[in-house]
Amino acid sequence: MPILKVNKKLEKFLTTSKQIKVAIGGRSSGKSIGFGDMLTLKMETERADIYCLREFQDSISDSVHRVFIDSINTRLNLEGWTITNDKVQAPNGALTKYKGAARNPDSIQSAQGYKYSWFEEAHTMSQASIDKLLPTILRNTGAECWFGANPQSSADPFSQRFIVPYQKQLDRDGYYEDDLHLIIVLNWRDNPWHSEESEKLRVWDKDNLPRAKYDWIWEGKFNDEVEGSIIKAEWFDAAIDAHKDPRFTQLFKPRGAVIAAHDPSDTGNDSAGFVIRHGSIIECVKEKHTGEIDEKCDWATDLSHAQRVDWFLWDGDGMGTGLKRQVSDAFEGTRVKWHMFKGSLSGSGQDNADDIYLKGAKSPGEQVFSFAETFKNNRSQYYTDLADRFYNTYKLVITGQYSDIDEMISLNSEGIDNIAALRSEVCRVPSKLNAGGLVQIMSKQDMAKLKIASPNMADSLMMVMWKPKQRAKTASRRMVQHSENSNREYNPFD
Repeated sequence: MPILKVNKKLEKFLTTSKQIKVAIGGRSSGKSIGFGDMLTLKMETERADIYCLREFQDSISDSVHRVFIDSINTRLNLEGWTITNDKVQAPNGALTKYKGAARNPDSIQSAQGYKYSWFEEAHTMSQASIDKLLPTILRNTGAECWFGANPQSSADPFSQRFIVPYQKQLDRDGYYEDDLHLIIVLNWRDNPWHSEESEKLRVWDKDNLPRAKYDWIWEGKFNDEVEGSIIKAEWFDAAIDAHKDPRFTQLFKPRGAVIAAHDPSDTGNDSAGFVIRHGSIIECVKEKHTGEIDEKCDWATDLSHAQRVDWFLWDGDGMGTGLKRQVSDAFEGTRVKWHMFKGSLSGSGQDNADDIYLKGAKSPGEQVFSFAETFKNNRSQYYTDLADRFYNTYKLVITGQYSDIDEMISLNSEGIDNIAALRSEVCRVPSKLNAGGLVQIMSKQDMAKLKIASPNMADSLMMVMWKPKQRAKTASRRMVQHSENSNREYNPFD
């Protein structure tokens, strides 16, 4: 009988019967070696064929064939096995088979005939592969599919199906388990065979890489940044519930207008976003996937009524320009004011166009620039404001460096339906080179070409940074009206 040495956290893969078993984590966690050794033992002791999948596999060299060879010859020291260029075969006849899901989507259904399937690098799985594989597995009584993955973006299909719904339990316990799933977090510290060479590399990465990149590579965290991202993942994380930190509770006391922003969906399966800001606190973030553009607009205006906002904004570029009458009708006869936001407005047409962007004392002779001379358009202006707020909050939380409260942001996690998806959107908005030297944010169309999902919640968050112009007479009248209808303390205009 071969002696199996396996990471202690992976023991549950052998002792627990689940149809879906998932191991996620970063570099040097031993996931692949552990899977290879355990499934090789299954072939030896159960005469079980193993169906091995990847999303992309152009040749056997892309498969886990090498892992099985090393399991047989090196780690388990098995005899009598047949090893060829494209399979291994146990003395009892058990075989391995390797397939690429992307090139052979129908081949996934072949997994029905196998007791054990192994989907390696599962973080690359397409939604189509998930949709085909899971029903196939579930049809087999006693069959199991093992998934090994180094998580990428939280918006990826694999993350949305196997990580995001169970994130709280995974962060708290290191694993999640129900009647169908066993999901385990496995990292370098859990691997007793983590080598000295790997440790040297890990320490160097920790000392030299941005924290978010280190956490992705070594700790199995989401990689929610792209090249040129204007908001770093660590900035976003620092802003989560900053207003609940006892050190900053009084600082973040909400004041000013309660503003809602809605990013309508334009085409196809694009979702719609909705955000509410009160002062520097983001009180609510929601997303709606179903319905036509007018249904989603009704959803947003209904939420605004329910949350008793003072201002309602929506994106008036694209198809959103046709929502003006619908929004007007929704708020007619109420105290809610509305504003059609247009991120495309540029030059003298953009908000604050003639105001000086760089505030504060200047050195003698130092040139100053207006907003129109600094930013390509409204979208760039307000995304920069959002990025500055996240960075200022990061400095506050991490180093205690204070900024003006109106230049910070705190995310109320209790009011955000899917904070992982929001993080992915916010941290995947890149800048774009501008021939005129202006600050420019990449458009949704250009992001789509890079296969970056449409940032509808992030765009709503960007728009809600808008501030209404102060109008003294209206302000005094609305302050009286609001005091009669609400206990919320506020000044209706920033």
